Amino acid sequence: MCGITGWVDFERDLSHESSTVGAMTRTMACRGPDAEGVWIDGHAALGHRRLAVIDLDGGRQPMTAEDDEGRTLAALTFCGEIYNYRELRAELSGLGHRFRTASDTEVVLHGYLQWGERLATRLNGMFALAVWDTRTEELLLLRDRMGVKPLFYLPTEQGVLFGSEPKAILAHPMMPRRVSAEGLCEVLDMVKTPEAAVFEGMYEVRPGHQVVIGRQGPRKRAYWTLEARPHTDDLDTTIATVRGLLEDIVSRQLVADVPLCLLLSGGLDSSAVTALAARGSKARGLPPVSSFSVDFAHADDRFRPDAVRGVRDAPFVRDLARHVGSEHTEVVLGSDELTDPALRAAVLRAVDQPPAFWGDMWPSLYLLFRSVKQRSTVALSGEAADELFGGYRWFRNPNALRADTFPWLTSGSARYFGGLALLDKGLLDKLDIAGYRQGRYQEALAEVPVLPGESAEDRTMRRIGYLNLTRFVQTLLDRKDRMSMAVGLEVRVPFCDHRLVEYVFNTPWAMKSFDGREKSLLRAAVADLLPSSVLERVKSPYPATQDPAYERALRAELAGVLADGDSPVLPLLDRSRAAGAVDRPLGDVSLPYDRGSLEMALWLNAWLTEYDISLDV
Repeated sequence: MCGITGWVDFERDLSHESSTVGAMTRTMACRGPDAEGVWIDGHAALGHRRLAVIDLDGGRQPMTAEDDEGRTLAALTFCGEIYNYRELRAELSGLGHRFRTASDTEVVLHGYLQWGERLATRLNGMFALAVWDTRTEELLLLRDRMGVKPLFYLPTEQGVLFGSEPKAILAHPMMPRRVSAEGLCEVLDMVKTPEAAVFEGMYEVRPGHQVVIGRQGPRKRAYWTLEARPHTDDLDTTIATVRGLLEDIVSRQLVADVPLCLLLSGGLDSSAVTALAARGSKARGLPPVSSFSVDFAHADDRFRPDAVRGVRDAPFVRDLARHVGSEHTEVVLGSDELTDPALRAAVLRAVDQPPAFWGDMWPSLYLLFRSVKQRSTVALSGEAADELFGGYRWFRNPNALRADTFPWLTSGSARYFGGLALLDKGLLDKLDIAGYRQGRYQEALAEVPVLPGESAEDRTMRRIGYLNLTRFVQTLLDRKDRMSMAVGLEVRVPFCDHRLVEYVFNTPWAMKSFDGREKSLLRAAVADLLPSSVLERVKSPYPATQDPAYERALRAELAGVLADGDSPVLPLLDRSRAAGAVDRPLGDVSLPYDRGSLEMALWLNAWLTEYDISLDV
């Protein structure tokens, strides 16, 4: 896993711009702590920061391919992992390609030489890459099907700037730090519009898409989208197929030349991945797998059930770890760590925009990953199973199913993604966030594939599934990518394998919920691998602290912001409401959905200060 960046300018020779390209590349140092490389040739400059995972000595980048006369044909900067690279390498060798390394990077490069833009359809993995073709003088930007790995770009009059994160583009002197009304709406609402980036003029390559930049400008093309297909397998066959796919996926994703571990919450999703990995490791005569979980100090005494978390994770984590024999580590966090200014500054720098939604989950993930990184370089996660198999409550909430908006923004769920209560009403009216949300929702609806003859229930559930797999899951994948790569940890997500996604997306809802519970299909597919406590556990989200000391620290910080007349967020706030939030009574338990407006105000202020943002609203 790595960080990539680059600059193409068809009107100038970039040979003398190594300092600028170097500055862009160094912004990716956390994503790639092991090595740095820059390649410049005429109109193109590519930068790379490497996290070495496969072929530690041979996979350095940017990587070039030459013809028999030594002339460069193409140069590649690549972030990600290709899980079928061994099969592709064998196929390419049979077609006459010769390899100097054992890396998946070189397989990608030779795959481009062989198949050109059709390379994308041959890759199984998570990736973001850029190839400069010296023969055509065109740049290919390519992103994996589910958007696990990020890739941003900014078209210019003469070419393009690109990077794994906005900060790489922001490091270029020609990049203005302006945010329009639409960009601010993206910050303030839980919408995650495909292609949209917060900064004006910047875009994100859409999952499953490629962008080719030539002298005539960028051209975009989808190489993969979710399609509606008939499902002809019976229930038993469907369960067996899901199990077979998971076994193959996890087996492929356990390949690494560095220490690897599992992220374990004690829920069905991460437990399934952990159990499959443990069984595979034992079958190959390898040592027990390592697993990690997160919890909060004094949670034994302080935890109280809330609207979505009925029980703590810890007992289930321990049951699963004992059941599969993993070497388990619990990372226990205190509120003083979660509110440490240096930590929160690191989180902001990793995200490049206010990480307001999810609250303390951002810093807790950062701290968890930092602890994991001390012993592992790669971790497998259970992310995306809820979106795929129907794990959230809104998959079964009639009001959410009927609503004319995103299901997670309906009554019963919307409060978990709220954060606007302290903002000025005039600003909110001017932005018309409700109108912006409705526009983005209608765009999403227009994309939903249709299967002729499908029942009304299956049509509804296909719509809900599509929205979750193309909008909601992106917020989780972004969060996991930014927090893990901020500490140089690669996180793999087996449930985002496109083969599994395609198959389950087209499985009728009656099969996905055949026993009346959430994620029935997944539960049945891994039932023999899990202890009964985990198998029967009700869905619970990623844990959040309930320590009132955490909220007390947020309030104290907001009080300081209100007292400082130069705080850039003040024009955006309703100061009376903000002062009231500081002074309201605080009980023995602090719930995350009661802190959203505090988080939003504070992160906005930190972002506007740190990034010197110009708001065009």
